[in-house]
Amino acid sequence: MHATWLGRMPYAPTFALQQALAARRAAGDIPDTILLLEHEPVYTLGRRATEAEVLLDADALSARGIAVEHTDRGGRVTYHGPGQLVGYPIVDLGRTNDLVGYVRALERALIATAASYDVEAGTVEGLTGVWVGDAKLAAIGVHVSRGITTHGFAMNVTTDLDAFNGIVPCGIVDKGVTSLSALIGERLDVRAVGMRAAEHLARELDRTLAFVEPEFGAHV
Repeated sequence: MHATWLGRMPYAPTFALQQALAARRAAGDIPDTILLLEHEPVYTLGRRATEAEVLLDADALSARGIAVEHTDRGGRVTYHGPGQLVGYPIVDLGRTNDLVGYVRALERALIATAASYDVEAGTVEGLTGVWVGDAKLAAIGVHVSRGITTHGFAMNVTTDLDAFNGIVPCGIVDKGVTSLSALIGERLDVRAVGMRAAEHLARELDRTLAFVEPEFGAHV
């Protein structure tokens, strides 16, 4: 598995990049790949989301500099922005095409990442993602086509958690959100957290990990 850090990116071009890389992965032109990045502020609506789950009107969104994008991942509405680690694994699930097992692997990798910072995280029965008590630390939403995954996870590191007040996060009204930095009282480097998360995910998927510089512009 190749892991690459893209820095801060708008949502739309990153979505297009995922689709292009998924086509190349399906053709066998590239190995499994995980894109690590931060997004510019955006609310993304998954396949089950409704417009009503975005609580801010157009003027409020504009004032806060938050875009709104519809996407083909599972799940409902969530927030991406600076200080949040986003991981997009482009992975061939193989003949089993075990989507549930893959999501569980993502959860275990993120739980292990949190544990490496002495944060005890876990799962909540009936809900996808990674939690600390009743607060969500990381959201997961994936899409699979021809056995190749796109989308992935978003873990709050130094995220401005106030941005979640503008939505009904993942359609859940009775739970909150948290971040690694809020939990440990220390400001962390998002890229460094991403490196740890990639290592744990590679281990969960039984892949050998290599960190590479982004060179997609010449190949997509």
